[in-house]
Amino acid sequence: MYYTYMIRCSDNSIYTGMTNNLERRIEEHITKDKRGAKYTKSHNAEKLEIAWKSKEKSLACKLEYQIKTLTKQQKENLIKGEKISKYLRGKVDCRRYRKI
Repeated sequence: MYYTYMIRCSDNSIYTGMTNNLERRIEEHITKDKRGAKYTKSHNAEKLEIAWKSKEKSLACKLEYQIKTLTKQQKENLIKGEKISKYLRGKVDCRRYRKI
């Protein structure tokens, strides 16, 4: 399984990433592990907000890319429970992702 996720940082910004081990990756971001992203080290990652799982790495990468093109408000709306299909229909096959 592969995961696309959004993390809230202390400055209220949102970081989007993908991984094949969600628990490990979130821990790397929050603890500022050397393998964590530069962005989350400087913006202080606080918590996982939302994640989707997919069966293929390419699908997780596509979703990550498309989420990164959204506005901050659209990302906030996804976190609040709106479906990805509202913003990404036609850009990714939304049926291939499961919110976890």
